[in-house]
Amino acid sequence: MPLFVRSLAFLAVACALLLPAAPAKAAMTVCNRTSYVLYTAAGAGTQGGGAVVKGWDRIVPGGCKVVLGGDLTASAYYLYAKSSQAHSGAPRAWGGATQLCVKDTNFSAPSPPPDKRCASDDFFPLPFAAIDTHRLKNWTATLSESAAINTLPGAANAGFKRLLRDAGYAVGGGTDGKPDKTLDKALADFRKKMKLAPTATPGDLFDALETVNMKTATPQGFAICNDTAKAVAAAIGQKLRNDWISHGWWKIAAGSCATVIDDLGGLDSVFVYVQKINGPALVAGTNKFCVADIEFDVQGRGRCGTRGLTETGFAETRVKGISGYALHVGENGIVKPSARQPRISK
Repeated sequence: MPLFVRSLAFLAVACALLLPAAPAKAAMTVCNRTSYVLYTAAGAGTQGGGAVVKGWDRIVPGGCKVVLGGDLTASAYYLYAKSSQAHSGAPRAWGGATQLCVKDTNFSAPSPPPDKRCASDDFFPLPFAAIDTHRLKNWTATLSESAAINTLPGAANAGFKRLLRDAGYAVGGGTDGKPDKTLDKALADFRKKMKLAPTATPGDLFDALETVNMKTATPQGFAICNDTAKAVAAAIGQKLRNDWISHGWWKIAAGSCATVIDDLGGLDSVFVYVQKINGPALVAGTNKFCVADIEFDVQGRGRCGTRGLTETGFAETRVKGISGYALHVGENGIVKPSARQPRISK
């Protein structure tokens, strides 16, 4: 069945806080003064109201990175950042009011003016913040989370605390920038269990913690994660009050996740169908829902054929009583939690 698919943003905007800092010795630099591993996309305005957008640059807590090189001479600049999928709980994002087109995987591409559709189904809009560079050729934007994290070294401490808690460690002191004995002990234990060299840098530790947590993190809502080597298309079914609803398609790039339901409150089950793009099904079941070849939102499960739709079997996932679930899909279907990398815990 050929599919014309749409993409869904990984993460919904949870807050928008951009603090300009003093110019640095680079063109456009972004510093991460939060407890989250962040992925950023930056855009430079073009004639006609569009922009050239580049993403995704990974910036660990306490780190800084040049996201746009060269002198800042464009008419406008934009920035969007999202927290890593390795973090459990509610996702976070930093943005604004300007809709620009992005894709799930690394990219550099023109984005049309905000009132125009994205160029292809691989791209989807996200709300970017406009950055006032005061016509300076160099600028640094600092992404901030709270007053409790007021330095970049403090952000690194807070980031280690958050990722270690996500990995199952008991670390005290809250998620702030203060040093803590339990943090030092947990980091030493993690180094040992992961067989990291004594010379491993803080960057190495962030890499290892993010890799471990990517396999086990439970984001808020319902996410579908693509553990295959190529993009897949996903559709879901659910019961809302007294009505059955089916939605699709979400295109999910290899190694990426899409949050398809933000809030699981009141849901007993989520029904899922996943297939390779223009290929065979990877996740299917006995629960029948209506789907279409193009993006769709269908009410009701019956009379699919008479409505010009196709009846397809979906697999059921029970979600009653939980706030978050990540369904991982591999080459052979749903990847059971026992087959993923386990949490590192004491």
